[in-house]
Amino acid sequence: MQSDIPAYAEGSVPAEQSGTGIWQPDLANRNKPVYLAIADAIADDVRGGRLAAGYRMPPQRALADRLGLDLTTVSRAYGEARRRGLLDARVGQGTFISAGAGNTPPAPLPATARRATMAPSAIIDMTMNQPPLPDAPELLDRVCQGLAQAMHRIDPQSLLRYPDAATAAGGLEEDRIAGAHWLSRRLGFRDAAPDPGRIVVCPGTQSALLALLCMLARPGDTVCTEALTYPGFRTIAGQLGLRVVGVAMDGDGIDPDALRAAVATHAPKALYCTPTLHNPTTATLPVERRAAIAAIAREHGIPIVEDDIYGVLPQDAPPPIATLAPDLTFHVTGLAKCVAPGLRIAYVAAPDARQAMRLAAAQRATMLGTPPIPAAVATRWIGDGTADALLAAIRAEATIRQRMARDLLPSSAMTAHPQGFHLWLALPPVWTRGEFAAHLRGRGIAAAVSDIFLTAGPAPEALRICLGAPIARADCRHMLDILADTLEQSPALAGIVI
Repeated sequence: MQSDIPAYAEGSVPAEQSGTGIWQPDLANRNKPVYLAIADAIADDVRGGRLAAGYRMPPQRALADRLGLDLTTVSRAYGEARRRGLLDARVGQGTFISAGAGNTPPAPLPATARRATMAPSAIIDMTMNQPPLPDAPELLDRVCQGLAQAMHRIDPQSLLRYPDAATAAGGLEEDRIAGAHWLSRRLGFRDAAPDPGRIVVCPGTQSALLALLCMLARPGDTVCTEALTYPGFRTIAGQLGLRVVGVAMDGDGIDPDALRAAVATHAPKALYCTPTLHNPTTATLPVERRAAIAAIAREHGIPIVEDDIYGVLPQDAPPPIATLAPDLTFHVTGLAKCVAPGLRIAYVAAPDARQAMRLAAAQRATMLGTPPIPAAVATRWIGDGTADALLAAIRAEATIRQRMARDLLPSSAMTAHPQGFHLWLALPPVWTRGEFAAHLRGRGIAAAVSDIFLTAGPAPEALRICLGAPIARADCRHMLDILADTLEQSPALAGIVI
């Protein structure tokens, strides 16, 4: 690869140690993903003596510019090198070759990297709705620092034994306080967070929904939800033997009149809904509808499970239903869509402390308790501002990708929120959802068709498109180019056999 920066001589120590010169990797003849090739080049140069302990590595953005790469690729490479013990990140100073790097044996590739090496044209999997990776290398360095610092809070004995009943029942007090603080931005408390006694800490929103349905319903009971809903909810309900009744929707979300009719006919044990950035349609319920739904639930004494997992992404989201019917609503949120999917931490604000204790007992029966390491990391990040910084970075990246989508896709085909990271793509009449999805897969993209969300009525000819699935922004644009190109064609011209 050509560059205007001269490479240092074989066997020499880079002059960067004295403030001059810059390191760059030799990526020739490395038949693997670029981020792994860069990490391997760092390892090779450490072993060869060309990178010494304490050497300050080039800033990630500068190296990306010099190599003509996406910033995310270089960030991922530095992250892989840190995983191997080759690099140390120091907040406010930069990234350095670690003191013990020369003694670190080359690490085997993770399974996912081996698969990527064998199959360079891997599918962009948009079937999982995940946030985009922030374009902020300094923030990723801060994340690494926070992980190390959070470990100091962990009692090693807590990892060697099962949690006691007090710990398992909703989480440690400091974790519940952190959860209350995180929830306060949505539950309308300006001067005080919700009572931590109402908060239950869960290992992810999926486990929270499982515990809630175990608590609220029995096999054979009915629960209501939107006509299109989160597939994970349908899966849990099916496993528990519950009957799911879908309630009609329009462009604003669930229809209160249809809900009133469903309640009168089916007497559900609970209503599950996603009022803000609905999955999959991205609809956000107006305040008037939230009030109407709360009134219907109160009239019939029906608990509401409000999934607010996307609620903090929009800066102008309406107040949750939990603020209108706090005595009936289990408000569920988590960090997966707005901070870190791998953290697997969620918080439930129950109507009162007694209901929180019942929920904690249901969680203990299904999941035993929340693992201490993710809980400790979440509590630290909420306390030191890292969670807010990650949220802001995810929101900023999502905004950029949504702007790209608006520029490339016909406005008549897509429904989205400017600060969300998925969109609902309505297909032109010449396409069916199955044909469109098959064509996309042939071009390296896996997307979710409307059928997997369906609980009532005919399935619309539509797909959910997840803009956060591609790691690099350039890959997101490439994906959108394919979508735009396909929308302009007929199945016959696109090569689909009908």
